[in-house]
Amino acid sequence: MSKQFFGTDGIRGRTNAGVMTAAMAMKVGQAAGTRFLRGDHRHRVVIGKDTRLSGYMLENAMVAGFTSVGMDVVLLGPMPTPAVALLTQELRADVGVMISASHNPYEDNGIKLFGPDGFKLSDADELAIEAMLSQELALAPSEEIGRARRIEDARGRYIHAVKGSLAKAIRLDGLKIAIDCANGAAYQVAPSAFWELGAEVVALGVNPNGKNINANCGSTHVGALQDSVVSSGADIGIALDGDADRLIVVDEKGQVVDGDQIMALIGSEWASQGRLCGGGVVATIMSNLGLERFLQGRGLELVRTAVGDRHVLEAMRKGGYNVGGEQSGHMILLDHATTGDGTVAALQVLAALVSSGKRASELLHVFDPVPQLLRNVRFAGGRPLEAQSVKAVIADAEASLNGKGRLVIRPSGTEPVIRVMAEGDDAGEVEAAVAAICDAVEKAAA
Repeated sequence: MSKQFFGTDGIRGRTNAGVMTAAMAMKVGQAAGTRFLRGDHRHRVVIGKDTRLSGYMLENAMVAGFTSVGMDVVLLGPMPTPAVALLTQELRADVGVMISASHNPYEDNGIKLFGPDGFKLSDADELAIEAMLSQELALAPSEEIGRARRIEDARGRYIHAVKGSLAKAIRLDGLKIAIDCANGAAYQVAPSAFWELGAEVVALGVNPNGKNINANCGSTHVGALQDSVVSSGADIGIALDGDADRLIVVDEKGQVVDGDQIMALIGSEWASQGRLCGGGVVATIMSNLGLERFLQGRGLELVRTAVGDRHVLEAMRKGGYNVGGEQSGHMILLDHATTGDGTVAALQVLAALVSSGKRASELLHVFDPVPQLLRNVRFAGGRPLEAQSVKAVIADAEASLNGKGRLVIRPSGTEPVIRVMAEGDDAGEVEAAVAAICDAVEKAAA
């Protein structure tokens, strides 16, 4: 049975349109609450959110849903997604909720759910909750309706946990760090954590107004951070996204460092320290071939999964790995968090910077990426990838790149788009392969 509402990262959509309404949020609260009413203890849910205007509406709707089925609610206010996962465990909650659409614009919002172990829900749990969305659910007797309260020390608890991911001997004294919090969930906690560890902090994207989250800032728009790093003379720049589970780094020259280089750095550092579990790193099919070759050269494995941090996490837990992520910046370090945490990953990078004594541009250029090209082909309908003409062109491209590169072709899970990615040692061959496949797809879809 396929899921109708839950995608790879919860339920997401434009607010007050489609699925992302107050009525739906209340129903999700009732359904998730009902699903996790297990045992005779007093049940509890933890709810956090990012800084979107619609967060107030959805938060209140979910409080109504959870309390109506007998769950008490603990409200965290604006907090990173990994903080919600952490506090779900710490507060012995039965379920955790993050209201966020991650790196999307403010008009969108979403609901991510965590189980009592702090991990995102299983497919079975999501399917069970979906089934209940169309049902009339039993409400709690009036004397058993839940209560809601807001805890004031949530930020301090998360900052303490984040700092605990570093060895006590590591200090950031003498480092000047520019950080762009995307006007999102980490706008208070991330700069505070770096400052408490001794760094001089230049903060950007820390003035949310409900509508400016991810707007020309954060991990998907690093131009302002690049300018700030160079103009302020910062040693390094840190860019987070709206819910702070992604990390992109900018070196002291203003050059962007993506998730592949960060995984290479953390993976090799941890391997040299005897901390790396599983004998390798988990990434998606989109990670650069250069990362794979770098790891192989050090006797380490690169395990590839489908796109999405959910798939990365599943492979990590199944195979016993503790470092994984995506080229886009999701960094999952299971020694310290149950989900992607951009701030924790940034601290691992900063620890390596301090320990090595190198400049960021030297430290973070871990491997030479091979030429990689990604193009999206929009189509109106049908299944162009099943056309024989397209299959023939793909076969020719695979033959030309055999042993020298990779080809990844996949339909988007959220829009009528075919994503065509090729990489290889010869940039000309890569470009020719992508152009030929895109042209064939466009003709087949016409």
